[in-house]
Amino acid sequence: MDGSAVSYERNLEYLVRAIQELSLARSLDRIAEIVRSAARELVGADGATFVLRDGDRCYYKDEDAISPLWKGLRFPMETCISGWAMINRTPAVIEDIYLDPRIPHDAYRPTFVNSLVMVPIRSLAPVGAIGTYWATHYAASEREVGLLQALADSTSVAMENVQLYNELEQRVIARTQELVAANRLLYDEACERERVEQEIQRFAQLDLLTGLNNRFGFLRQAAEALDAARRRNMSCLLLHLVLDTEDGEPGDDLPMSAARLLREQFRRGDLLARLGAGEFLVMTSGYGDPNAVLQRLRAGLGAFNRAADRRLALRVGHAESTRGQGLEQLLQEAENALQRLGPGKADA
Repeated sequence: MDGSAVSYERNLEYLVRAIQELSLARSLDRIAEIVRSAARELVGADGATFVLRDGDRCYYKDEDAISPLWKGLRFPMETCISGWAMINRTPAVIEDIYLDPRIPHDAYRPTFVNSLVMVPIRSLAPVGAIGTYWATHYAASEREVGLLQALADSTSVAMENVQLYNELEQRVIARTQELVAANRLLYDEACERERVEQEIQRFAQLDLLTGLNNRFGFLRQAAEALDAARRRNMSCLLLHLVLDTEDGEPGDDLPMSAARLLREQFRRGDLLARLGAGEFLVMTSGYGDPNAVLQRLRAGLGAFNRAADRRLALRVGHAESTRGQGLEQLLQEAENALQRLGPGKADA
């Protein structure tokens, strides 16, 4: 095997490696980096450029050369040899640039270039070109031009892959943003649904006329309050109250008046409930002497009647959780105490 055959075989191996690297490229910058180095190595050139078509201009995106060429510059396609190669979709092989009318001599005089090969990237509708340059007169062989064109063809595939990859990436980003927005909407809807459910539960536990707890709300919270008091080694006082007017007048605003009275007499943390009409429940802890609680309630009722010019009467049955009774037992004891007063027998 002669030296030229060995050199060609080596160049083929280098071309294969370059094609493999191009297949893994995920950006145009990486493609340019691979191509500029591979093109120069394949034909032993003194310089190489990676040129992109930018509308009706040639954009010299990157280069690898013994001295600066035209990196970052743009030239009209009609006055540039890379543009000629793209327009005619064929390689340009020039041994002496100063004898070829296609070359803009003024642009080349500041450079080292005397000979060049320019191949289009993609034969059908070229998107760019690869240029290789020599400082001395050099006649590139058909094999060398073929190697460069094979590199250019592989470059076009790599550029299409990058475009597809970027489009796919943008779709993934857009889809991810859509999913994030959808998840946010679902989260907001879930929060709103939870808020509505909590409101429904809250209203289900309220007496709509007075804003106090109803029987369901009282039973639910009283059990928790009783357990909490036990853990703190405290007792709870349960009051079962019946309010009515002494003159027998039903009065549509009786429940509202009674609820206002109870709010004034008990603390914010105490549990108040209306069972219906003028019947109420109160649970409190840390109250001290239960008789003192009843005395304050009677005094409050008297002051309330005087201020409101009303004649509300009050019957109260009470029970204490001093013996560890459960809620049902406390309720029963308070109701029994109320019944022992008898109808019409006001405790206050």
